[in-house]
Amino acid sequence: MPRHTRTAAAVLTSLAASAALAATPGGQCRAQSGATVTPVLELYTSEGCSSCPPADRYLSGLRERAASGHAVVEAFHVGYWDYIGWVDRFATPAHTSRQRQVSGWNNLRSIYTPQLVLNGADWRPGGLFGVGGNGDPLAAGSTAHASIALRQLSPDQWEAQVTPDAGAPARWSAYWTVTEHGHTSRVSAGENNGETLKHDFVVRQYVPAGDYASDTGRARTLNVRSIAATPGHERQVNLVVFDPANGKTVQALSVGC
Repeated sequence: MPRHTRTAAAVLTSLAASAALAATPGGQCRAQSGATVTPVLELYTSEGCSSCPPADRYLSGLRERAASGHAVVEAFHVGYWDYIGWVDRFATPAHTSRQRQVSGWNNLRSIYTPQLVLNGADWRPGGLFGVGGNGDPLAAGSTAHASIALRQLSPDQWEAQVTPDAGAPARWSAYWTVTEHGHTSRVSAGENNGETLKHDFVVRQYVPAGDYASDTGRARTLNVRSIAATPGHERQVNLVVFDPANGKTVQALSVGC
C-alpha cells in the first residue's frame, strides 16, 4: 500500500509578493519576479494511490493564488504504483527522478505518495493538509537574491533571464515546467477503481535547465520550447531556480498565458 501523509482541506489565505505580468502587443506575455522569494509547492501523486485524491483536491484550492503569482504549484505524477493495476497517463520516469533528488536533499530512506515538498523540503503538515499551528507556509518568503524576467517569444517558445546578486548561493540550478488544469480520469482498475479523479497543476512537461555559477549581476538566458497547449485546459509556464546543494528555492516565476 502507498505510504501517505495525513490529509486535509484548509485553504491558505495570506499572500506573497506578486510578480508583475503583462501582455506584449502580439498577445504574448512577460513577467518579472518580485522582491521576495516566491514559494514553490510540489506534490508527488499518482492515480494509482488511494491516499492521493485528497492531496489533489488540496492543490485545486490553490488555483487563484497561483494564478495571481503568489506561488508556483506543481503536481508531479509518478508511475511506480502502476503495477497495482492502473497506469497513470500523466506519469513519467523524469518525475520520479526529480522526487528521488528531493529525497536525497531530505535524507529520506524512501519515496512515497502523496508527498508535499515546500521549497525543496519534505513537508508533512499537521491535520488534513492544513497549516497546523505554524502559520501560512506559502506566505511571502525571504528577500530574493536572484531575479527572473520571463517572456513568451512565440506560442511555444519561452525565454528567461536569471540574474543573481551577491547573496545568492555559489551555484544555482533551474528547471521549467508546463502545468495544466482541469484534467479528469475515470479510473477502472487499481486502488481508485470506479473513481473519477480531477486534477489541477498537472505537470505535462518538465525540463531541467542546467547548473550555473552565481556571477553577481550576470544574467543567464534560459530557453525552452513548450509543448502545445491542450485545448480546454488552462496552463501555466513555470521556471524554478534552486540551490543544487539543498533544493531550497532561490526564486520562481509563473505565467498563465
